[in-house]
Amino acid sequence: MKVEFTRPDDEQQDVVATASWDGRAVSIDAQDAEVASTLAHAFRPTPVAVDDGAYRRLGTSGSVVIQPGDLEWFRATAQTRATAETGLHARFVPGVTDGGYDPAAGYRRFDEQIERLDARSRR
Repeated sequence: MKVEFTRPDDEQQDVVATASWDGRAVSIDAQDAEVASTLAHAFRPTPVAVDDGAYRRLGTSGSVVIQPGDLEWFRATAQTRATAETGLHARFVPGVTDGGYDPAAGYRRFDEQIERLDARSRR
């Protein structure tokens, strides 16, 4: 999975940096060394607290702590910690050009489907 970071005040939405998840680690690509350093710090392999209903169990409230090491952690870190620490806007970029929505594959949870498509793109 790949995330592009842009400056929020840039109307052209030029990409300042990218972060990619290969299933084990995060790789960061940026022209500016300061931006790269800040993103590397944001994507350090530590748990991230997220106050988002999508990550909570039914009937619960408050923040959820997501442990590092999987795609869910990468997505949560990009959405919360990386944007807060850098001030940049995160935009998720599809890495798979084939496939897509399949109503017959509705038996898989959304995160399982994303991991499956992401694994196909690394081949």
